[in-house]
Amino acid sequence: MNDNQDNFNILRMILKNSKISQREMSKELGISLGKINFCLKGLKEKGFIKINNFKKNKNKLNYMYLLTPKGISEKTKLTINFMRRRMKEYEELRKEYEESHKENENEK
Repeated sequence: MNDNQDNFNILRMILKNSKISQREMSKELGISLGKINFCLKGLKEKGFIKINNFKKNKNKLNYMYLLTPKGISEKTKLTINFMRRRMKEYEELRKEYEESHKENENEK
């Protein structure tokens, strides 16, 4: 996967569950924990997310990830690009199917 796809998936996960751990993200997305951490830092530096830790929690490893307005805008752009890629793939598969179907009909 490329970084845009990874960032898109991470932003989607954060939107669904802002209290998700990096380990849970790693497991669900099949991305190494180190890459999750790297992507989150990058998203924070770009201003797409805010990272808050639970101050009163004894376990200081718990964080909450919040999408900023800039992050929501970026997620929308990534979603549109994702949908365009999927539609292009669909059209290519549909054409292949139609060509294959025509060839099978001609053989009969």
